[in-house]
Amino acid sequence: MAQAHMQETGRDGTGPERAGARARRLMGQWRGPGVWRRGLVVAAIAALLGLLMLLHTHLPNRVGNLGSLTETFLPWLGLGIPVLLVLAVLRRSATALIALLLPAVAWVNLFGGLLTDKSGKGGNFTVATHNVNAENPDPAGTARDVAASGADVVALEELKASAVPTYEQALASSYKYHSVQGTVGIWSKYPLQLVQPVDIRMGWTRALRATVKTPQGPVAVYVAHMPSVRVKFNAGFTAGQRDNSAEALGEAIAKEPEKKVLLLGDLNGTMNDRSLAPITSQLRSAQGAAGDGFGFSWPASFPMARIDQIMVRGMDPVSAWTLPKTGSDHLPVAARMKI
Repeated sequence: MAQAHMQETGRDGTGPERAGARARRLMGQWRGPGVWRRGLVVAAIAALLGLLMLLHTHLPNRVGNLGSLTETFLPWLGLGIPVLLVLAVLRRSATALIALLLPAVAWVNLFGGLLTDKSGKGGNFTVATHNVNAENPDPAGTARDVAASGADVVALEELKASAVPTYEQALASSYKYHSVQGTVGIWSKYPLQLVQPVDIRMGWTRALRATVKTPQGPVAVYVAHMPSVRVKFNAGFTAGQRDNSAEALGEAIAKEPEKKVLLLGDLNGTMNDRSLAPITSQLRSAQGAAGDGFGFSWPASFPMARIDQIMVRGMDPVSAWTLPKTGSDHLPVAARMKI
């Protein structure tokens, strides 16, 4: 009988009886008043994180543009949720676990729709845009890479004057029509009309407007490169000039007589950034409507934000995606529309 008992329980004491006792002990640690009193600091941080996501539009921009800075990297706040979850489990805190529901629900409400692939098939008009970087070591290769997307219209930003002939030569075989205004340019397979610079209050040309004569009718295309923003220790998120340019571009788009409108370019801001509201309130993001994932485009080495945008009005985005890395510090982005 003694031998039979040893075979059932095992010599190391890890048989069914000991395992059951361990499970009951672990369950007991999640009972009693202590489970509600532990982890209050973790719970407080979780609540603050959730409130930050829910109320980000109320963060003031008066001090270092704190609101815009937070909104630029808003999706990354979600990384705090699994960290707090681990801490809540380690502390065996029911209070912290319940508090974590607030940031989890807030993040899913804000960005859950971007986790699914919304791209479809079809469409008859493809566009691409790329900040090529003035210091790009391989402009010809970059031009060929973007043209390989098969886009009907390509917009390039941050064109260095000495590199423009290289881009023109590399794209000539694919695009019969093009125009360069200042540091931005447009290349098209279809005729261009009414090409003109757009004043975005910078003192030099970094935006243009053109009418593309597609087989489905005219499309007004804007190409823009908003002023850069900086994150400084003593000044926060300095974006005053960018915000002024966004207002000027928004005014130009508001006066656009064409029903079908496209905006391609580097806006140096995300769709969540309230300072781009003069633009984003009028147009629809192709990535948000028909993209796969977040579509982060900058920096190319480790994309953390989508500041390169394709936005539409009067057309239906069918799909949107990022293109492979080139010699630039941005990734090219592309989208296909149905006109």
